[in-house]
Amino acid sequence: MIVRLTTRSAAETMAAATAFGRTLKRGDCVALMGTLGAGKTQFVKGVCTSFEVHEPVASPTFVLMNRYSGSDDAGAELLVHHFDLYRVASEEELFDIGMPEFLTAGISLVEWADRFPSLLPARRYDVRMELGEEPQIRRIEIEPVGAVT
Repeated sequence: MIVRLTTRSAAETMAAATAFGRTLKRGDCVALMGTLGAGKTQFVKGVCTSFEVHEPVASPTFVLMNRYSGSDDAGAELLVHHFDLYRVASEEELFDIGMPEFLTAGISLVEWADRFPSLLPARRYDVRMELGEEPQIRRIEIEPVGAVT
């Protein structure tokens, strides 16, 4: 079932992502797609909030991946892997940092996921974000792909 949301501020986008994040389980991958400024990083911040990540969350545009330490709903440590594929030139770069292995460990959040779809796991959530007709409005579509429950 595809979920469609409209948010009217960065805070609303983060709140929606926090609620979505509470449904994720260890091993889940979230593939974020949308233009520059669509709110992908705000969405990641919200998901990280749901896992009690306390360190600053920023897009890893130049380092390709950030790793955050959080916890699951049972209080066990959970690593959140945050990728940004915007500046990646080849799949080889992603293999060099071990991206395929990270995608099934902890929680993985992949900005610009549509740049290298062949590396995404078959079981994931696709999150498409777009700008609305007013500056703060965002349209968000969350689609489970594969055997996601």
